[in-house]
Parts: sequence; C-alpha cells; structure tokens
Amino acid sequence: MKLPDILLLSLSVVFLIIGIHQIMTLGLGHAYWAIMLSIVFFFVLTYRKRK
Repeated sequence: MKLPDILLLSLSVVFLIIGIHQIMTLGLGHAYWAIMLSIVFFFVLTYRKRK
C-alpha cells in the first residue's frame, strides 16, 4: 500500500469511529456526515485499488 492509500484507509476508519460515537451520544441524524465521509473515503480507496 502506498501512502495515499494508507491515508484514505485511516481517514475512513477515523470517521467511522467518530460516527459511531456520535450515533451513541446524539443519534443518527447528527452522525450522518461522519458516516458518509467514511463511506466516501472507503469507496475512493477501493476505486484506486481497482485502477
């Protein structure tokens, strides 16, 4: 894995953890942004790996 791939994976995991914490404390409506960012970073990572 190259550095950009590692950064994308790390950002995906970080925003997933933030989203889970936000869901547990505030609810899904307030955590939607973090979960979506996590999914976007993960999709970008998988797109880069297939390319």
